[in-house]
Amino acid sequence: MTDDHDLPTPDGWEVCDGKLHREFVFADFSAAFGFMTRVALAAERAGHHPDWSNSWSAVTIDLVSHDAGGLTQRDVDLATTINALM
Repeated sequence: MTDDHDLPTPDGWEVCDGKLHREFVFADFSAAFGFMTRVALAAERAGHHPDWSNSWSAVTIDLVSHDAGGLTQRDVDLATTINALM
């Protein structure tokens, strides 16, 4: 486990309750769902999956390495990848 204060926080993300957290808002449900599809494919390639929810045009994502008991570089890397999918 890594102390979450030792890791960089990607643009737009914040550390909440020991997790990287961000909400993304889109024009409509279709745009939000398309984003979730892109994130799902990237997460599958990385072998690291988000905790997330969708409410109409908003997608909320939390990243934490459950197996490591906290934030790791994998979370930062996936958050950075997710940012690039916007």
